[in-house]
Amino acid sequence: MNNIQKKLVKPSAATHQDRRGRLISFICVSFIMILTVAIIGFIAIHGLATFTDNHISVWDFLTKSDWNPGQMGPNGKPEVGALAMIVASFAVTLLAALFATPFAVAVAVYMTELAPKKGARMLQPVIELLVGIPSVVYGFVGLVVIVPAIRTVFGGTGFGVLAGSIVLFVMILPTITSLTIDSLKQVPGYYRNASLALGATRWQTIYKVILRAALPGIMTAVVFGMARAFGEALAVQMVIGNAAIVPTSLTSPTSTLTSQLTSQMGDTIMGTLPNNALWSLALVLLLMSVIFNVLVKLIGRRGELK
Repeated sequence: MNNIQKKLVKPSAATHQDRRGRLISFICVSFIMILTVAIIGFIAIHGLATFTDNHISVWDFLTKSDWNPGQMGPNGKPEVGALAMIVASFAVTLLAALFATPFAVAVAVYMTELAPKKGARMLQPVIELLVGIPSVVYGFVGLVVIVPAIRTVFGGTGFGVLAGSIVLFVMILPTITSLTIDSLKQVPGYYRNASLALGATRWQTIYKVILRAALPGIMTAVVFGMARAFGEALAVQMVIGNAAIVPTSLTSPTSTLTSQLTSQMGDTIMGTLPNNALWSLALVLLLMSVIFNVLVKLIGRRGELK
């Protein structure tokens, strides 16, 4: 009996594998959490140095548009105003989302409701191709095609918010489209059947039932697309003009947070005010990423289909 009891108490090989799997998963999760906290802490420490070490006002940083951290302004203080980059970042992001959302919803409706098999066969490769194109290619196409076209039609240099918005529109279109397709597919089939049984037409069912039921998922897709547009750097830098001034029109050159970072980070010395100011821009980007993630969570919780 003692031998039998020992065999029953002794863990099996499957139990050992389960424990090893749990330990490996715990180590991986812990590493990711530590890495995330380290990145946030590193950016926060360097980003806040502008205000703690160099005594720059947070209010002036967010509300003034004069950007020249390497020189003193007329008031004897460094010109560290990020308003121009913040306004430009929101402008190109909102315009890109405004352009992309109708196209994304139309493509998603066609692929899921009007011609599911034919639409997927025709459009899925196109969406996958757009996702796989590098950012520098989008920027180069925008530089040689979109910028000259805007210059011809509207005048000016062609660089500006409009060019950046068009480039970002193409870049975030696959993201919004893919997530919208998933949202439409999650709408229960009995919603469609009930609507058609009550005498609604196909378009009435799509517009008044399916799209409304999938609206939280569509909004989540738009927020994800905006998050990608807000953080895009290289493609926007190539077509926006890189002038740290508040845009007065869609065709006036300006600069976003990301384009300012990529164009100036290599020309500054670690620990100096110009370098700390750029880290402050990175901190603003990080905070915006957190806000976008919180919005996604809130929309997802309110829009769960029961």
